[in-house]
Amino acid sequence: MCEVTPSGTITSVPGFHAGAAQSGIRTKNRLDLAILYSEVPCVAAGVFTTNQIKSSPVVLSREHLSRGRVQAVVANSGCANACVGEQGLADAREMAQLVAGKLGIRPNDVLVASTGVIGTRLPMDRVQIGIRDVELRANGGHDFARAIMTTDTNPKEVAVSVDVGGTEIAIAGVAKGSGMIHPDMSTMLAFVATDASIHAGFLQAALKQAVDVSFHMISVDGETSPSDCVFLLANGRAGNDTIGFDNGGVFQQALSEVCLHLARSVARDGEGATKMIEVVVEGARQQSSARQAARTIVSSPLVKAAIHGSDPNWGRIVTALGRSGAEVMEEKLDVYLNDINVMKQGHVVPVGREKLQASLQNSTVSIRLHLNLGDGTATAWGCDLSEEYVTINSAYTT
Repeated sequence: MCEVTPSGTITSVPGFHAGAAQSGIRTKNRLDLAILYSEVPCVAAGVFTTNQIKSSPVVLSREHLSRGRVQAVVANSGCANACVGEQGLADAREMAQLVAGKLGIRPNDVLVASTGVIGTRLPMDRVQIGIRDVELRANGGHDFARAIMTTDTNPKEVAVSVDVGGTEIAIAGVAKGSGMIHPDMSTMLAFVATDASIHAGFLQAALKQAVDVSFHMISVDGETSPSDCVFLLANGRAGNDTIGFDNGGVFQQALSEVCLHLARSVARDGEGATKMIEVVVEGARQQSSARQAARTIVSSPLVKAAIHGSDPNWGRIVTALGRSGAEVMEEKLDVYLNDINVMKQGHVVPVGREKLQASLQNSTVSIRLHLNLGDGTATAWGCDLSEEYVTINSAYTT
């Protein structure tokens, strides 16, 4: 249904401009401060971290989003602006004010996002210069995507077009995330834009539903940060009949596809990852149970370590399922590794170890479990646990 835009990014959506600068927040000669700007005010929605420790940009952006309309986003990498007291909120407000002055809009029309080291102040002198130096361009989305990266090895971006009631609309997004990734939510910033005309209430509901099946179903290391946010801006430039709860099905599906693409990109790029893991749970008593089971398995350190070593130790998968809280009856359980059946109705299926081990050397490993108790299904994504993950996180600030 969606048509993917080749080399698409967030500024593939008409009416949006972006740019980035090297401000030296983290290291020299690296893009680390970026602005996204809409030519006209946008209906906006957001989803934020559930961590009780929240960064100052999260606090400020929630406040600004309460109006339901914004026109710009400023984001930086290298410093999370978290756990620095009242000064952090003052710095976040100053970022919004500086961008507002640059663009000729109001400060509360600007959302702020920061990612990086926790417990250090933003170098506001560098931030001021960076905001001044950002050049907004209609093709600046790729620079925006690079500027928000921390330990990411590549930018994460996608754009699609979809026919909604006879009008073609665009939806596009960029994201960052590699470590401290876990459902509800992760060290992740994601920004999505669309030119659809859409009711504010439906926009928030649609974003929440899209996040629930995507970003809330990924895990790298079981950690959740204070900085996480997903913003969705709709500028209405497409001129379509306004989308709402009664006619939003096509838009919802396309938005979910954009978020799923970004979420899978985050999981695949987990710190030190060599393989992506997809866990599908079927036949659960309820969908909530399937989600709980899939997320528990994909975040299990023992499962992740086994996948890294191509060790077909599927007993770890079953025991992770058993502690997930989902209802399980061993005598009804079916388990598959890369579509190879290893347990059927609770009984071991004889499979050559070499065959299993060879299949686990793929860059993507599929784990599928059928509980045979109901019609609840869910899919979660993660990555293997490697020595490189420990190396990266043992020297993150040094």
